[in-house]
Amino acid sequence: MFKNTLTADRTEADLQKWREQEKTALELLQIVGELRFDRGIDLILFRREIYDTPPSSILKNIKHSKKYTDKQVTVESLLHIARAVKNLPKMPAAVLDLGKLGVEWAIEQEKHDDVDDFVGHKLKNFIAKKSQNKKAKDVVLYGFGRIGRLLARRILTTTGRGEQLRLKAIVLRPKMSDRHEEALKRAALLATDSVHGDFHGSISVTPDGDELIINGNRVRIIYAGHPSEVDYTEYGIKDALVIDNTGVWRDKAALSVHLRPGVEQVMLTAPGKEIPNIVYGVNHAKFDLDTENIFCAASCTTNAIAPVLSLLHKKLHIEQGHIETIHAYTSDQNLLDNFHKKPRRGRGAAVNMVLTSTGAAAAVGKVLPELAGTLTGNAVRVPTPNVSLAILNLQVEKETNADDLNNLLRHAAFHGDLVEQIHFSAETEFVSTNAVGMTTTSVVDSPSTIVSKDGQNLILYLWYDNEYGYACQVVRLAKHAAKVRRFCYY
Repeated sequence: MFKNTLTADRTEADLQKWREQEKTALELLQIVGELRFDRGIDLILFRREIYDTPPSSILKNIKHSKKYTDKQVTVESLLHIARAVKNLPKMPAAVLDLGKLGVEWAIEQEKHDDVDDFVGHKLKNFIAKKSQNKKAKDVVLYGFGRIGRLLARRILTTTGRGEQLRLKAIVLRPKMSDRHEEALKRAALLATDSVHGDFHGSISVTPDGDELIINGNRVRIIYAGHPSEVDYTEYGIKDALVIDNTGVWRDKAALSVHLRPGVEQVMLTAPGKEIPNIVYGVNHAKFDLDTENIFCAASCTTNAIAPVLSLLHKKLHIEQGHIETIHAYTSDQNLLDNFHKKPRRGRGAAVNMVLTSTGAAAAVGKVLPELAGTLTGNAVRVPTPNVSLAILNLQVEKETNADDLNNLLRHAAFHGDLVEQIHFSAETEFVSTNAVGMTTTSVVDSPSTIVSKDGQNLILYLWYDNEYGYACQVVRLAKHAAKVRRFCYY
């Protein structure tokens, strides 16, 4: 009887504690919303957007962080930090990671009078600067396929006060004679995705079918068979960045057709020829994109592997290696057996593992010239619709072991220049669907890391969302090219 009563008391106490934590998380979310829309300050949690999440997700992410950091943060401490940020009167538009600040507060709180003193100290360099934003950049999506729609989602859900990227138009090759009906179908594909779920927001089509109204953003639909047919100034678009996600035009001469009235820059969402191939976080600072106004965001696989390869080469010096990608099938393949000009890709994608080639290893040499000629690569397309796996088999000059290697990657996931690109997982149950929706370019599967006895042969497994993760990288590069990147504290 006593034992049952004790169990019931504990159950009630645990439930009451959870309720109080959810109430605290709700209060935190209110501040997150106010800062986002009133002051252009985004508070995120261990690189995850939280302004539109339920309180339970906040608590889950806090608990989850124990596997990746040495210090446990609490929702109460995060609320105090958020209040302190709100109390900073001269804080410019920025992205601040509450998780990082929370971990640092847990470590350093004895050095500060209170949390306000701590936050003021951590963000003093931001407060002293003027916002680096100029006017918002007009963006045109040329094409509206898998990547185009995810780019639209990412741009629209991170619009905030509209001071960064503004999606102004989508250019389509018409498929139907009834433009309103076609616009409805395009809107439906944006609203619901079989892999990425529902779009969190409102989408409607104007009666004439010329515009989509998405979360208050009026996005013009322009129908054209070729870029040369469009004069963007007719739609009130100025100095725009055109993001070509069709892959039809790949070199500088072909892509230059996008430089129409109203267009200032052109970005390709595929590997390009005779133009800068850029992986944001790795080599973006090497190019003047005012001068190099036609450039590309490389491929999804190049974005997945280049950040980790860059880090490993710097620390251990890669002598040679092989990259094998286990890649989700794409719309380039056939659903059922049919003719395809490339070997094996004509066989049904949903029922076959298809051995094929990849240019990612060679493309790394364009992004990291110091690795040119040192890597080989191949790919296997498998019957999954999204998320791929890159297996890096590397020979390095400096000796290491599995623990040191994983600690190096874990540190890079939380500190330094690659925190937006590298995510670290210690989960032994991690599978491909866990990576759906990841904003980083790759997820290091640390339990699978292998190092040879001599410490010079490494095998690493990197999961990557080859659709949404890549789209996030494209948007980062777009913000950099447009000079609308906010101050970031990750």
